[in-house]
Amino acid sequence: MAFTADEIANINNSALEDYIDKGKVWAQNVANKPMLEAFNAAAGKFSGGNTNVSFAVKAGQGGGSLAGYSGDDQLSYYNPTGTKRARFPWKEHFIGVQITHTELKIDGINVTEDGADQTTSEVSGREEHALANLLDEKMDDLGEDYAFSLDRLIHGDGSTDAKALAGIQSIILDAPTLGSTGGLSRVALAYWRNRAATTANAGAGGQGPIAVNTASGGALIEFLEKEWLQLSKYRKGTTRYKLFAGSDFIAGYRKEMRANGFYSMNGLKGSVDGSQGPVYWKENPIVWDPTLDDLGLSKRMYVIDMSKTGLRVLYMDGQRMKKHNPARPYDRMVMYNGISTTAVMIAKQLNTSAVYDIA
Repeated sequence: MAFTADEIANINNSALEDYIDKGKVWAQNVANKPMLEAFNAAAGKFSGGNTNVSFAVKAGQGGGSLAGYSGDDQLSYYNPTGTKRARFPWKEHFIGVQITHTELKIDGINVTEDGADQTTSEVSGREEHALANLLDEKMDDLGEDYAFSLDRLIHGDGSTDAKALAGIQSIILDAPTLGSTGGLSRVALAYWRNRAATTANAGAGGQGPIAVNTASGGALIEFLEKEWLQLSKYRKGTTRYKLFAGSDFIAGYRKEMRANGFYSMNGLKGSVDGSQGPVYWKENPIVWDPTLDDLGLSKRMYVIDMSKTGLRVLYMDGQRMKKHNPARPYDRMVMYNGISTTAVMIAKQLNTSAVYDIA
């Protein structure tokens, strides 16, 4: 089969044509992925079991209450029914690339086969014509495509691929009083809801987006102060917050801070720097997440409890970024490289997390 135009262009661009920095292809489109990084840093493991990760959650009350009595009044007993079971299905994922032996030859790379094993080595004199290691660059592309697609899944609601991981938007809902999560009804269970200030929440009778207004201490700042109290209602000593926001949300927050005197008192002598440093909420850094901007959510902030009782990504033991190098077909001179991951996003508590939009 002949090379496609894209494959020929890739060979030429990576290995033969004019160059700026020999031996290195500078990546131009690799954005930071702070949410993915945070979830991976706090990731846990699971051992399999049926098709779900399942655990018990409860409100803390079983339905009974104290009742007064006197003398030989008849007493009543009750059977607590506060415990429910949440279930989150784990998902399998795969991404893989193929590289023809012809591409590698053009780049001065020799493939040695020993049965099903294929190893590569540089041809003598390769440095005279090769400008970048095509094989390394393809592996770099594979790694970035893996990270990019997993980051998108982390941010999503599971609707783009029913067989892939459902992310934060399947757990931290825009309208938290509707639907279900982990098989448990948010309509029936008031404790099984996140906090929200969104258009969808307003449509369900709740708080809508916050209009940035610098007057009276700042409308957004004042709203967040009140929300901190609501989030603290069920907060435990183990609760660990991570805040991710789009660029417009951070700009609105900064605007109110500037208008209400959040400046360092360095005077106006000498050099004057009009920029602001990093922004925080209750000593938690508000991290700009470029992916939120890419998804059209630049006016949004997620407050995510990433403790062991909050939201977590779990990887099946031994199945996180598992590498695959299958043998080539007998009638194709190609190399195959792949990565598979089995994972699930879970939440054991929702009322310590939130999603907020500005108008």
